[in-house]
Amino acid sequence: MSNIRDIIKDKFEYLKTCGIDTSISEVKMLLADVLNTDTGNLRFYNKNLTPDELSKFDKYINLRKDFWPVDKILGKKSFYKLEFEVNQDVLSPRYDTEILIDEAITLFNPDEKIDILELGTGSGCIVISLLNEYKNARAVGIDISEKALIITKTNAIKNQVNDRLSLLHAGWFDNDITEKINKKFDIIISNPPYIPSADIQKLDNEVKNFDPLLALDGGTDGLRDYKRICSLAESLLKEGGYLIFEAGINQAYDIAEIGVQNRLKSVKISNDLNGIERCVILKK
Repeated sequence: MSNIRDIIKDKFEYLKTCGIDTSISEVKMLLADVLNTDTGNLRFYNKNLTPDELSKFDKYINLRKDFWPVDKILGKKSFYKLEFEVNQDVLSPRYDTEILIDEAITLFNPDEKIDILELGTGSGCIVISLLNEYKNARAVGIDISEKALIITKTNAIKNQVNDRLSLLHAGWFDNDITEKINKKFDIIISNPPYIPSADIQKLDNEVKNFDPLLALDGGTDGLRDYKRICSLAESLLKEGGYLIFEAGINQAYDIAEIGVQNRLKSVKISNDLNGIERCVILKK
């Protein structure tokens, strides 16, 4: 079988019989990568696939059958307005997270020379997207994973913000973290680990087997890292600066309260496109 429409349908039905929660659009994304084209062009593709193309597509489908996420198969993921390289060393960018960018870019004039800190930079999708919007901003990204910082660096170069982004290998639980950073910021932004430890094994295979545990496990109540980061705000935020968090389901108001307990003002809680309270904004 080499007709493209039949191939897409056949592979989609195969994955469904394997118990994979997939879609036609996912199958098209994999095939488009094989053919080095866009998914929208597949409808006009009237040639048969070559044996090499079929072999590569079969490889992709077999990885997906083993619960590999599409972005980890392709090694890339679109987020906000840019494309990012990803692998198993970083959390896959989620569309839910884009609300953090939407909210952050309303806080200052786009031409201002602001300083941004991302705690837990991972792929760099958040801080790099912000630098793409704030053309005169400078940023620092920290991560406890050296492998993650390699991906961040790659994405910063790819998206032409490398000259405005400094990276630091560190964790926010380090006793000397404020001395290591040694600066105050207009915006601190973070999507910290927020899954309660006991819930990790309940996550989808695509998440628990292919995203780094360090980026998922938020301790007993899922709030461990928010408490630590809020406690650092006094030392790391400029007066009038903003602390922006991604929140897990039903966590937003608890996070806001943690901020208030650390002498921050609760400014706003915003919903993602699914109506989940996803973004918490606090102010010093």
